[in-house]
Amino acid sequence: MLSSLFLVAATSAAAETFVFTAIPDEDETKLVERFKGVADYLSEQLDVDVRYIPVKSYAAAVSAFRNNQVQLAWFGGLSGVQARRLVPGSEAIAQGVEDEAFQTYFIANSSTGIEPAADFSELEDVLKGKTFTFGSKGSTSGRLMPEFYVRETFGEQPDDFFSRVGFSGNHTRTLRLVEAGTYEVGALNFQVWQKELEAGNIDTSAVQVIWETPAYPDYQWTIRGDVNERFGEGFKDRVKQALLSLDDNALLESFPRSGFIPVTNDAYEPIRKTAQEIGILD
Repeated sequence: MLSSLFLVAATSAAAETFVFTAIPDEDETKLVERFKGVADYLSEQLDVDVRYIPVKSYAAAVSAFRNNQVQLAWFGGLSGVQARRLVPGSEAIAQGVEDEAFQTYFIANSSTGIEPAADFSELEDVLKGKTFTFGSKGSTSGRLMPEFYVRETFGEQPDDFFSRVGFSGNHTRTLRLVEAGTYEVGALNFQVWQKELEAGNIDTSAVQVIWETPAYPDYQWTIRGDVNERFGEGFKDRVKQALLSLDDNALLESFPRSGFIPVTNDAYEPIRKTAQEIGILD
């Protein structure tokens, strides 16, 4: 009787679909293509059905994780902190090699005449009163860190320092808005800038990088703490190992990342503290 019950439970667990999502930091078509490849890879490695579901906002990614609609997520630094606070026992298990030392680029439309500077404080006079766009409100590289540096360097909130402040929704859109002159200045993650530059998708006569932030930890894969109960003993470790072993160059380039390395929740303490300092976290 006990063995038959175990067999039923095991069969039920095997039939479960492992679902993951990702913050919508770029155009949806790019994300769907990238994460369909990740789903196929994980399904093969884990021997379970794996499905990627897209979401419309950073907040929606966090909500899906909180509500157990997804068990794994590719979060930014801030959204990962938010999600793990809401789901006790959840863990950051892998980050991109490049995420250990991530950066935000401040960019400006050429019509402003703003020249690049090594020291952010040197730009105070030329940035004051300009129009400015962040990315998503929940973005680490597109909102949290640039807002932190504006406050720390200029002693004012962005709404007081700039003449108009917007939120584009994602990094690619920030780039396009500043390139077009819709906003004079903006902030986006350095990976998106570099990828678009290498692809020849930036009009460098219209927009340029004017300042690069110091490095900070950012994107990571976060997994719920109850996956072993649902998918079997050791499943969390198997997911982690699969991510760390991912070596498909085309798939990695789509992130773009050169690979994934181990990480723990502790690495994101600076992000949590910064978010609390500027009032994004309670």
